[in-house]
Amino acid sequence: MSRIIGVLNYKGGTGKTTTVVNLAAGLALRGARVLCVDLDAQNSLATYLGVPYTHSLNHLLLGQAEPQACIVQARDNFDLIPSDPDLLRAEGNLWRMDDDQLARQVLVDKMQGIDGYDYVILDYSPSASLLNESGLYYTRELIVPVAMNYLALIGVRQVIQTLKTVGRIPGHRIRLALVLPTFYYARLCKDREIMESLRRHFAEKVAEPIRANVRLAESPGHQMTIYEYAPRSSGAADYACLVERVVEDG
Repeated sequence: MSRIIGVLNYKGGTGKTTTVVNLAAGLALRGARVLCVDLDAQNSLATYLGVPYTHSLNHLLLGQAEPQACIVQARDNFDLIPSDPDLLRAEGNLWRMDDDQLARQVLVDKMQGIDGYDYVILDYSPSASLLNESGLYYTRELIVPVAMNYLALIGVRQVIQTLKTVGRIPGHRIRLALVLPTFYYARLCKDREIMESLRRHFAEKVAEPIRANVRLAESPGHQMTIYEYAPRSSGAADYACLVERVVEDG
């Protein structure tokens, strides 16, 4: 059975897509079969990886294409269901449904025909939406990246409240797997204070931080994962550590 992992913070700029790409790529390098699903109409995943496509998540949700037609290969062992601005049409279609419960079940239903993956990783948009709620019905584990600023902590609180709400749904299982500090400078007092706050509230669920790293910032411009672009960088080492933690927690 696939492990279904979502990466979500309702505050933008937390390294969410960078985390999805490099977690997925790291798992794939270990031989796992990984599928990423982009729930953000900005099309960040396909752009980051330089992947051309014909069909997207929009086509899948609207019933205009079968699941396999929407899957493209990004790297060895690493596939992707991309998104694009047309996803807003699918979102609008969800809102027009008479039954909110049925709308929130759409992604679960559409993904049922997809198997053969060890991990399915969802890249959420950084704002509350019905499509995000549908993603949470499908997700079983959540990773919350937190940039080292206090606004990102507000996003964490919103995610935790959403998890509590979704967790009350009969028969639905979703858990907070990890809180992932990102853009971390150990020399900065502010960053150390935020890290201490995270550890105080989330204890062992706080992963080792992803240090601020120029190579990580540069790699999307070259359409490369951090392992391709700068395999000896601190960014590559930090994401390899995250991959190890996710595998161990399974």
